[in-house]
Amino acid sequence: MGNIRIVTDSTADIPADAREKYGITMVPLKVLFGEETFRDAIDMTTDDFYARLKTSTVMPTTSQPSPAEFSDVYERLLAEDPTGPIISIHLASVLSGTYQSATIAQSMIEAEDANITVIDSKSASYGNGMQVILAAKMAEAGASVEEIVAAIEERQKNAEIYFLVDTLEYLQKGGRIGRAAALIGSLLNIKPILSLDEVGAVYSADKARGSKKAMAKIVELLKEAYGDAEVGLVVAKTDDATIAQELEARVTAELNVKEIHYTAVGTVVGTHTGPGTSAVFLYKV
Repeated sequence: MGNIRIVTDSTADIPADAREKYGITMVPLKVLFGEETFRDAIDMTTDDFYARLKTSTVMPTTSQPSPAEFSDVYERLLAEDPTGPIISIHLASVLSGTYQSATIAQSMIEAEDANITVIDSKSASYGNGMQVILAAKMAEAGASVEEIVAAIEERQKNAEIYFLVDTLEYLQKGGRIGRAAALIGSLLNIKPILSLDEVGAVYSADKARGSKKAMAKIVELLKEAYGDAEVGLVVAKTDDATIAQELEARVTAELNVKEIHYTAVGTVVGTHTGPGTSAVFLYKV
């Protein structure tokens, strides 16, 4: 059996240098500003995207890769090594049809000896990315497909994700909250503390008045979840790192953080959360 190859999509928000280091293949989603189409993480930097998002009169939309795009990737990897298994890890199926496209592509591969495992990360952004990196590290160390799948399932159970958004406008435009809730929240400076449930759907874990109280609440929730356990921390930002940096300082002061990584919330996720979004992702180490 050949080496295990890891595939993901661009919403995992894995920095390019990390993808290159671990040999991760990335299939991009797309962001559309009117008639203009950009491949996520390829055609537009996150800085350029957020600058445009704040000034554009056109609300961007997003689209998933087609099954053909995934099958092209799978076939290329299989041509390079027909005996090498492929593990393909993707954005939560409740948030996008990306996982379904990958699953259809898997069924399109006719090679009898093709070994392709498609996994619903049940997460988004680096909640997906941390699973991909874990899989890539384990594959590099010689773990089996079964061992990697089991480790991913365990990671899904022990990870915590919290987002703070600067404005409720993009959540409202994307249909995540109602117009009245967005208006009241903005007037009262209420900050929803967003998270993902067990299948990856966005929900409001709590709320607070103002960013300071919201950050304090996130730390409280994380302490309840992890206590003194050793954890890894990933800090994600958009166009403004101020809140992300303060969140990092608060989390590292209160929890037993053993490793820290950084990323940016990419263009697809950012389309739905807006500029000024900050996030923390924690997992047991």
